[in-house]
Amino acid sequence: MSSEQVNENNGPPMLAVILFLVLKFVILAPKKQSIITTTLSSSMGTSPSPTTTTTATTTQQLGSINVGSMNQARQGHTGTLLTNGKMLVTGGGNYVALHSAELYDPSTGTWTTTGSMKHQRRGQHTAVLLTNGKVTELYDPSKGTWTSTNDMHSKRMEHTASLLTNGKVLVVGGLGSGIILDSAEFAELYDLSTGTWITTGNMNSQRVKHTASVLTNGKVLVAGGENEEDSSPNSSAELYDPSTGNWTTTDNIDEARYDHTASILRNGKVLVTGGGTFRVFFRSAELYDPLTGTWTTTGSMNIQRTKHTASVLTNGKVLVAGGENKNDFLNSAELYDLSTGTWITNGSMNNQQEEHIASVLTNGKVLGTGEWSNVSVV
Repeated sequence: MSSEQVNENNGPPMLAVILFLVLKFVILAPKKQSIITTTLSSSMGTSPSPTTTTTATTTQQLGSINVGSMNQARQGHTGTLLTNGKMLVTGGGNYVALHSAELYDPSTGTWTTTGSMKHQRRGQHTAVLLTNGKVTELYDPSKGTWTSTNDMHSKRMEHTASLLTNGKVLVVGGLGSGIILDSAEFAELYDLSTGTWITTGNMNSQRVKHTASVLTNGKVLVAGGENEEDSSPNSSAELYDPSTGNWTTTDNIDEARYDHTASILRNGKVLVTGGGTFRVFFRSAELYDPLTGTWTTTGSMNIQRTKHTASVLTNGKVLVAGGENKNDFLNSAELYDLSTGTWITNGSMNNQQEEHIASVLTNGKVLGTGEWSNVSVV
C-alpha cells in the first residue's frame, strides 16, 4: 500500500490506578484549560438488523461545544472513566509537573478537585481502571484519596499498560529517565492478589510510542512504535499470551509507524490509524484480524495526522480527532464506518489539539481535554 506521506471500561466499586514514570524533557505549557464535548447525532432511514440486509440513508452531523474548564491547565495528563460515570483526570503539567487530580461530572458539566497523588507526574504516565487491586498509586473514588503501593521494576514513560482478562496489568516498552530503556522489550505484570510486580516474557522488539490492544481472545496485540537503536519506525507486531507469558510474532503492519492509535472494533478487529515517522505524517489506516493473524488496508483518513485520539462510539463507529501534521495542529474530526470502510469529515472541535485525551462518557458523548501553549483557538 502506498499512503500519502509528506516530508516536513456496574458491580463493586472499581479503582483507578496510576503507573509511575520518570520524565525529563522540556514541556510546553497549556495556553488554556480547554474542555470539549463532542456529540454525534444521526438521522436514519431504516436501521439494518444483524440478520437483515437493508438499504439505509444516513445523514450525520458532528459538532462540539465547550463545557467548562478544568481547575488547572494541564497537558500530558490521563483521563479515566469511573464506574459512577465521572471522569478522573490526573497529573500532567503546565510550567511544572502536577500531582493534582480532578473529577468531571457529565450530569452537571462541572469540575471538582479531589485528593492529590503522592507524586508529581508530568506526562506520558498511564492510568488503568481495575475491578480490584492496587498499582503504585491507588485512587479510591468512595473516599477521594490516594495510597501508595509497590513500584515497578523499571521507571518508564511512553509505555503501555493493559488490563488483562485475568485481572493483572501488563506493562511493556517505553523510555527510562529520558532514554529508551536498556531493555525496552522488558515487560512486567502487576499481580493484584499479592500487590507486587513480576517480570514476564520479553517482547521480540524494543519499542516506544507503540500501541497495545487486548483482543477478544485475551491476547495482547502490540504494534508499531519507535526502535531503540536508530529511532526508526517499527513495522513489526507481536502477541502476548497471558496463559504462557510468552510473545509470538504476527504479521507486520503495512507501514512502519509510531504515535498512531489502535482501536478494538465490534467485530474484534483492530483499527490502526495515522501516526508516522520523523517529519512524515500518515493518513492511512489498517485492520488486524485476530482470526487470520493478518493486516489489510482500509480506507484512508481525509487528513494526515499523528498524536491524535481515536474513540469507539456506542454506535460502533470510530471518532478520530485532533493531532498534528506538517501544516498545523488540528481541530478537525472524522468518523470511520466499519460497514463501508470509509471516513467522513463533518464538523470540528472548537480548539486545535494534539497529545490531548478523549474519553467516551456513559451518555455516549466524547470528552476531550488539554491543549498546548502554541495552539490557537478557532
